[in-house]
Amino acid sequence: MSEQKKTMIIIDSTTDLAENFKNRVTIVPLIVSFGEKEYLDGIDLSRDDFYEKLVKEDVLPTTSQASPAVFEKYFEDVRKKGMDAIVITLASKLSGTYQSACIAAEDYPEISVIDSKSVAVGAGILAEYAILKAEQGISREALVQDLLTKRDEICLVAMLDTLEYLMKGGRISKTAAIAGGMLNIKPVVTVLDGEVLVLGKARGAKKANNLLVEQIQKYGVKYELPVLLGYSGISKDLLENYINDSSALWVGHIDTLDVSQICSVVGTHVGPGAVAVAFFKA
Repeated sequence: MSEQKKTMIIIDSTTDLAENFKNRVTIVPLIVSFGEKEYLDGIDLSRDDFYEKLVKEDVLPTTSQASPAVFEKYFEDVRKKGMDAIVITLASKLSGTYQSACIAAEDYPEISVIDSKSVAVGAGILAEYAILKAEQGISREALVQDLLTKRDEICLVAMLDTLEYLMKGGRISKTAAIAGGMLNIKPVVTVLDGEVLVLGKARGAKKANNLLVEQIQKYGVKYELPVLLGYSGISKDLLENYINDSSALWVGHIDTLDVSQICSVVGTHVGPGAVAVAFFKA
């Protein structure tokens, strides 16, 4: 009887992970462009550098999916190592990255591709779950089935600090952005089945934090599974405020709250100052 292959977990660079998981996964970079200058996300451009540029530049950066050819290079490495692999991508409704990975995987039966139906910290908790299961020795086939169930249990909720970047990206009108800024409006959003939806709008960060807490209480948290907080920008001040405001959710349930800086692709649209929470629904 042949020995079961080990399973490598591969993600794209839009997936946010806690620091202690980053060296336990293979990351395929997307491309971030500021004008004519292209950067390999996370390789040529760190997240701090990205947010510094985002604030300084007048024009929004653009992002490009990883091509099938890029994925193939990573898949060849999997084959050379005699391993299996599972690729977890951001939601296919948000990017063509999933499709690129699927095209590349057609010639690699040892590789499975999964659409996380989420992004950023939402995809991050699915990847963290996959890493832990793979390290326990579960087969690729069994883990794929597990992940297809688990992805539907992901809850990702986020508070935006500003509407400016949604306006720059053409997602809302300039009038709405200016009015929202004057009224100190903080939208609270979620990703459901790969699509971004507005859950509510609060006047001021304190009320927005409360709205985030309400959403989490509504679904309930599987505390035994990964929970990940995210923040956009360089400063963690707004995240720290949220953690203080929501302490009743975590104290006694989680010893350490893992935190990740939100990826460049999502940061392009939400700007600095966003706070996100991802967990598996109870």
